[in-house]
Amino acid sequence: MKKKASHFDKFKPKKSNAAIKEQFKQEKRKFKKEKEEFFEKRKAETRAQQSGLRSRGAVVSTTPTPITHTRPQPTTQMPLNKYIAHAGICGRREAAEMVKKGLVKVNGKVVIEPGHKVLPTDDIIVNNKKTFLAKNLVYILLNKPKDYITTTDDPQNRKTVLDIIGKATTERVYPVGRLDRNTSGVLLLTNDGELAQKLTHPSNEIKKVYHVTLDKELTKKDFDKILSGVKLEDGPASVDVLAYADMKDKTQVGVEIHSGRNRIVRRIFESLGYDVKGLDRVIFAGLTKKNIERGKFRFLSEKEVRDLKHFGKGK
Repeated sequence: MKKKASHFDKFKPKKSNAAIKEQFKQEKRKFKKEKEEFFEKRKAETRAQQSGLRSRGAVVSTTPTPITHTRPQPTTQMPLNKYIAHAGICGRREAAEMVKKGLVKVNGKVVIEPGHKVLPTDDIIVNNKKTFLAKNLVYILLNKPKDYITTTDDPQNRKTVLDIIGKATTERVYPVGRLDRNTSGVLLLTNDGELAQKLTHPSNEIKKVYHVTLDKELTKKDFDKILSGVKLEDGPASVDVLAYADMKDKTQVGVEIHSGRNRIVRRIFESLGYDVKGLDRVIFAGLTKKNIERGKFRFLSEKEVRDLKHFGKGK
């Protein structure tokens, strides 16, 4: 039986240093060529589309067109936190916390029970704003840069990921899971509460892959400790796969993990005396940042959305 390939197979030296270096150069040239061809194709398609629109006297928009999915509107009761998630405000867990804090009113009365049943026709006020169920589902993949936070609103007026996507959609979308301010990489934004719940629920063991840059080389002893599991203040933590991203530079490490605990990757290395200088998420739930420049975004394809809905434990 053919052995299943790992995300980190490419990090394992199987040839001489010269051969590895040459292979790396070839792969880099190939990726650069594919990237240039991709963007040239997109530019050509955009020019052709704009040319056709101008010939018909239409006003041309430079905003990417999202692929939207119409959700049938429910007619039966649903839990209040599920309603809030479907309204595109936040995920179910965050919605439950908002309800418990007394930030939600149903038909003029404060409700503090997340499981309280509501109808789509009920008057739901969240944080003093009237909410409606989202009809069009939108899925945006962002290559998050550093210094942006993954909240929809910040009282300190710091930059948020919503500032990057701007007016890409009129629907209210929110980040699925979180990346801290100094972490970059793959981030999904959507108003699909059901999918967000699935991708963040611990039981589904959604895989994430990170590229970690440390302040010093990771020793073999600590490498083995991390694989065996380390003890943190909120319990033991382990990774699924650990590999040196570059055998000549052992400050560069690849980590595959399914835990969704807060700042888990940083805390694992910090518990052993390392300072994480850079943390970049390269894969989330099978999604990568290929062909998305840092600080840019794109809409998911129909196939990608279908794949996500079937993504989970063992897939």
